[in-house]
Amino acid sequence: MDIASKPAVDQDQLMAFVMRAVDEAGAALNCALVVMGDRLGYYRSLVEHGPSTPAELAQRTGTDEHYAREWLNAQAAGQFVEYDAASGRYFLSPEQATALADESSPAFVIGLFQTAHGTARDATKIFDAAATGAGMSWGDHNSDVHIGCERFFRPTYAAYLVSEWLPALDGVTTKLAGGARVADVGCGHGASTILMAQAFPGSEFTGTDVHAGSIDTARDRARLAGVDSTVSFECAPADGFAGGPYDLVTMFDCLHDMGDPVGAARHVRSVIDDDGTWMIVEPAAGDRVEDNFTPVGRAYYGFSTLLCTPSSLAQPVGLALGTQAGPARIRDVVTSAGFTRFREAARTPFNAVYEVRP
Repeated sequence: MDIASKPAVDQDQLMAFVMRAVDEAGAALNCALVVMGDRLGYYRSLVEHGPSTPAELAQRTGTDEHYAREWLNAQAAGQFVEYDAASGRYFLSPEQATALADESSPAFVIGLFQTAHGTARDATKIFDAAATGAGMSWGDHNSDVHIGCERFFRPTYAAYLVSEWLPALDGVTTKLAGGARVADVGCGHGASTILMAQAFPGSEFTGTDVHAGSIDTARDRARLAGVDSTVSFECAPADGFAGGPYDLVTMFDCLHDMGDPVGAARHVRSVIDDDGTWMIVEPAAGDRVEDNFTPVGRAYYGFSTLLCTPSSLAQPVGLALGTQAGPARIRDVVTSAGFTRFREAARTPFNAVYEVRP
């Protein structure tokens, strides 16, 4: 375009965008600050002791007052912490306390920030991979990615899996109560597997994951939870795990990460009972790109670019469904593998739950 023909810049709109960019930079820095507050115990101290000065927060957490002061001011400026100018003290509102310090709440967001922080730490490797089309395996990421993902998803699973998601599937809870065989594919640290095993002690559960480190953690977690007599874990790919026929196969937030989700679907079809159910939990998404231009969609597209798509591309086939694949693409995957029934059974702000039947 000729310089003379370029549209004039609206200076007010330009400065509005610049200020939005400044806000975005502050938000990017806040990922590390939220992880810092969690790791140093700042949020927990504010919940336990109430309004605090920087000196009081530092003393109670055994940290340096200079860092506590700057952290508190950054959090207050971003509306993650409240500030009372009259007393010079900082505190958490009940809503902030729930989201930032109550790990049992489905609104708990620390894991989201920890995952984002860990993902950003590995981003330079993704910059190089994007130039060539290479991938990066899940296991090659730092521990904040692995631990953060569990901390983000587990409260939601704990809140909804047994009480809402499984009952939304036709006849599944009856089978589980009577004793069923279940494969939890892509189980990670085993949070979903253990929650189901605790709720249905008469059933047998096998958790599988391609990442050996996650399987080791899952086995430890099962022992601590006292369910290791009904739960076993194996390191295996989604298109090659053993056993069957299974009454229920589950996949939690992992189908889109697979290099060959169609191959995985075909394997599920080969090991599932003729009257079995495949429950797929995926990030909530619409079928049209513009459906996902939301705060949740934006976060998921970010994770898709830096975490999930590289994971798929690091595996054979490398289909790279993407974190915002949407129900139509998930339906295509399962029907191409021979399944004939597909429906959305439940939904939360972050997840869609699909029921798939032979």
